[in-house]
Amino acid sequence: MKRVTLWPEDRLPEHGVPPPWPGREVRLDGTVTYVRETPATAPGAEPALYVHGLGGSSQNWTDLAGLLAARLDGQAIDLPGFGRSEPGARYTVPAFADRVVRWIEHSGRGPVHLFGNSLGGAISVRVAALRPDLVRTLTLISPALPFLDFRRSVQGRMLPLLALPRAERLAARQLARIAPEVMAQQVMEACVADLTRICEQRRREALEEIRVRYQAEHYASAYVRTFRGLVSSFLRSYLPGSDSLWRLARKVRAPTLVIGGRQDRLVDVRVAPQAARVIPDSRLLMLDGVGHVAQLEVPRLVARAVFGLLAETGEGARRHDLAG
Repeated sequence: MKRVTLWPEDRLPEHGVPPPWPGREVRLDGTVTYVRETPATAPGAEPALYVHGLGGSSQNWTDLAGLLAARLDGQAIDLPGFGRSEPGARYTVPAFADRVVRWIEHSGRGPVHLFGNSLGGAISVRVAALRPDLVRTLTLISPALPFLDFRRSVQGRMLPLLALPRAERLAARQLARIAPEVMAQQVMEACVADLTRICEQRRREALEEIRVRYQAEHYASAYVRTFRGLVSSFLRSYLPGSDSLWRLARKVRAPTLVIGGRQDRLVDVRVAPQAARVIPDSRLLMLDGVGHVAQLEVPRLVARAVFGLLAETGEGARRHDLAG
């Protein structure tokens, strides 16, 4: 494990609060995937792909993608069943990873700098391990890699729901009873350690995202089935077999940045350090007073760490080219 290099704060773009980046619907393998574009602001930018977490969307990357646009030509996708993408047939980590691979191949932009938050982190680990040809660097923010003590997650209270028949219908009825404003506040409280860091514009956007979810009949089913698939992947990771996410993490060869928040309420705070220990070429940044979505809560600090990774790996690549 290497030390994180933090890019100087004064070399970041001026602080701003951009609106969500424009998006478009793309038909891929018979269903619609929604993609947001963060165009590069300087020549020579390299392609990047951002993958959100459970219950999130491509909007979760607005600030970070904007800060990185001088180096990265960004795309952020809505996973099947989330955001504005159509529902999928399966809601498992392998199925989502297959969709990410298909998108990179379809877009013709690989290899990409791949970013994943929470569930998106687990998906990105699988992609980087099985398709190293598609990944330049890997950035994991609070990756939802396996842990067994669900008392360390506020989502642990949902586990009994997974065992019930028609859990999706129960979840849909429960969702309908909660006002969108209340749900948006609950989501932010679960994901963010210090709510004063979230500006009013981002709060309004989060509320609008919740309203979009309420209008999607498939959302409750997608959420419950995805959570069930994630828990299943956790359990399989502690059994023999090559499909373990921890075993796959050991196969990752891309230069990797792992970021964790010490006040994460959704993923066991010990997961990020363990991921950095397991992934061979890794760097770890643990953030005091930060929760589950560091790219939303402290985007400038995350951007400094990413720029540090890009500078380090870019210089290494240039030295390799000169040596060749």
